[in-house]
Amino acid sequence: MPKKSTSQYVCQQCGISRPKWAGRCDSCGAWNSFVEQITEVVGASVVSHSSGKSLKAEKIDDIAPSDSKGRIGSGIADVDLVLGGGIVPASVVLIAGQPGIGKSTLLMQLAAQIARQVSVLYVSGEESAGQVKVRASRLGAGHENLHLVSSTSADDIAATIRQSKYALVIVDSIQTLAMQELSSAPGSVGQITNSSNLLTQAAKASGTALLVVGHVTKEGSIAGPKVLEHMVDVVLNLEGDRYGGFKVLRAVKNRYGSTNEAAIFEMKDSGLAPVANPSAALLEERQSTDGSVVLATLEGNRPLLVEIQALVNKTNFGYPKRTASGFDLNRLNVLIAVLERRTKLNLSESDIYINVVGGIKIQDPAADLAVCMAVASAAKQMALDEGAVVFGEVGLSGEIRSVQLAEKRVNEAKKLGFTYAIAPKSAKMHSFVQPAKDLKQALNTFLKKSKE
Repeated sequence: MPKKSTSQYVCQQCGISRPKWAGRCDSCGAWNSFVEQITEVVGASVVSHSSGKSLKAEKIDDIAPSDSKGRIGSGIADVDLVLGGGIVPASVVLIAGQPGIGKSTLLMQLAAQIARQVSVLYVSGEESAGQVKVRASRLGAGHENLHLVSSTSADDIAATIRQSKYALVIVDSIQTLAMQELSSAPGSVGQITNSSNLLTQAAKASGTALLVVGHVTKEGSIAGPKVLEHMVDVVLNLEGDRYGGFKVLRAVKNRYGSTNEAAIFEMKDSGLAPVANPSAALLEERQSTDGSVVLATLEGNRPLLVEIQALVNKTNFGYPKRTASGFDLNRLNVLIAVLERRTKLNLSESDIYINVVGGIKIQDPAADLAVCMAVASAAKQMALDEGAVVFGEVGLSGEIRSVQLAEKRVNEAKKLGFTYAIAPKSAKMHSFVQPAKDLKQALNTFLKKSKE
């Protein structure tokens, strides 16, 4: 039967297909996401109701767990902590991050460390073998068990994985792979879905651990269909400022461990290096001025002290400007409204700027009180006591609510020499914590100790 070519337009965000091009996808709402794809139809498909066979089930108590043979240590303790103890054989790990954040650097370091234990294959679809060799030489990542190949064929990579010659295969990246049976370009929804499914099946069948790199869109989400994240076992995000500051590796999804852990790295000439004491590094150059407050926050279950800086200036325009770096802008607007309503501060004619030092992105609700006190300190031009550390969630009524793992925050502050903590009443611990009932009390009590 002769082949018939048909043309369809497929959304690169959600994968829905349409016979005609449209500027906006009516399914996911993405703009300019439809790409034309040519498909070949041989004939009408026939659905068979007798081709399947009965599945043989086993008792769950008789099945050996996936990590019964032991996990593969990454050689970096912080990465093992995020993974839940190491890489599970036959698991599929997806690591994503902004361009230039250090994904390939981290993978080459992991490949070199793991090659000391088992055989590792590094597959590069973005660079030639010679280019990858240059990076490996710079990082000192050489070992006889580390093998390298450059390929963009998902079929060839899957066939190599099925041979079970390697305990770990690293693919950089999934958006560069293509299957021969599909006519669409690499990076399209169909290619990403089918290529990742092919590699996953090969990894599960051969017991090979698979580590795949995924690109991200300009909005920060992983490029390609959402099914890619559902298909893999672990999703890791490498976040931070590509031009400096700390890099944070955290698990968004983990079938074999917790998603509450995080690893903090610093980029050096030799690659990404774990930061032993990030709190001390973040506060090393701090100056005690108005608008500067130290926050006791958490990265996963790890306590971290960071500096919150605020700057308040009289606006030169009719509409005041609000800017936040490392903190949610919508949350900042809510806190400013609470400050104006529950205290005597008038911020309606002031530009307000918030900065989290070190390129750290704060999503902890306990940062509310620190941000409010930083804004109030800058507005009144009064500096908080150098020995104070702050944490607590602020409600719309101005009350200061309890936060989780307060004891870890307090212990981290004690370790770095702080003298007291401004915190919710529920965090009362001996004489170190100075409790605050609401926002008005916190400002009136502790800003009195400030100086010009």
